[in-house]
Amino acid sequence: MISQCNLVARFACIFTQCLVALPLILLPIVGHTSETQYAVPAIIDDGWEREELAKSGFDAARLDALLGRMMSGETNIHSVIVERHGRLVAELYRRGKDKSQYSLFAREKDFGPTVMHDTRSVGKSVISLLLGIAKQQGKIKSLATPVLDFYPVYTDLATPELKAITLEHLLTMSSGLEWSEGGGFPNDEDRLAWKRSPYRFVLSRPVVVAPGSTFNYNSGGTVVLAEILTRVTQTPWKDFARKALFEPLGITDWEWVADLHGRPMANSGLRMRPRDMAKIGRMVLNHGQWQGQQIVPADWITAALQPRISTGFDGMQYGYQWWTGTVEWKGQQLAWSAAFGNGGQRLFVAPDLDMAVVITAGAYGDLQVARRVNAFFKDIVSTVQE
Repeated sequence: MISQCNLVARFACIFTQCLVALPLILLPIVGHTSETQYAVPAIIDDGWEREELAKSGFDAARLDALLGRMMSGETNIHSVIVERHGRLVAELYRRGKDKSQYSLFAREKDFGPTVMHDTRSVGKSVISLLLGIAKQQGKIKSLATPVLDFYPVYTDLATPELKAITLEHLLTMSSGLEWSEGGGFPNDEDRLAWKRSPYRFVLSRPVVVAPGSTFNYNSGGTVVLAEILTRVTQTPWKDFARKALFEPLGITDWEWVADLHGRPMANSGLRMRPRDMAKIGRMVLNHGQWQGQQIVPADWITAALQPRISTGFDGMQYGYQWWTGTVEWKGQQLAWSAAFGNGGQRLFVAPDLDMAVVITAGAYGDLQVARRVNAFFKDIVSTVQE
């Protein structure tokens, strides 16, 4: 048992480290070349091939310098993967401080090509892909279906206001339900893990604005969408994810962390290798295909990535559980879409450049780092020459 004095000492040490944010050391990765400092992507028999930066259209020297700054700075980035035209072109990892959702303290951890990382809300975008698959299979007829149609036993909740909320409103986080998330502990997202019926908890919240009118970040909506997947497919949604998405992508090393009642957390529990996050990005760029196999319907990819509602956050918009925005490249504004996760977890796709970028980090709850990570993506885009 750890003594109270030791606990106090550990807390003081961690607090000091958070303030100082000492730079971390870039871990050596197989494949370093004498001409560049970036790590050549590893070949580990997971379906990825690699290509040189210059041959993939990058200014290798500029990207090399940028990646060096990213991985040696104070942002606590754990990995960066750059993929273009279906091949990995850069892959870096470093040792850093990280903590699970249930940890009070961060600890040092080594990261690498075969190490899973928390993706947090990146899992929301995966739930969207699963809904697209289920819709293609005829399990979901229309996104205009009222959510309460899937919960006929909730007769006491069936007010006209709640009956107006549709699947599309949950997908775009515009349900109009009262919901507070991202502030102090405990917030409504925290309460989800405690409730015996999280779905009823979400749907019993008062409707405070007209559905479809206002974006309000709501993890509870994602939890309800996942549970609806289970209802319409008659398969636990986690099993549906494995069979319909992960296995076709060759993703075998993943997990979905459970809440306090043993339920996988659709909103924030997904853990996987950054290289496998990049597979999802490549599939999205290929309109739902991976290595010639259609996994997610192409029309769903188009619909999910379409900007549908302003988020009020740094000029970004939101589609079906995917963030969207634009980035400047050679005087043009190019569209991007992304799966975002707390702590600096990112999967960006830039269709016009046929490029995906994955970033993982350990800066949970730090909005400034989140903005810095987004800026790094823009910097990476600027190194594309053609």
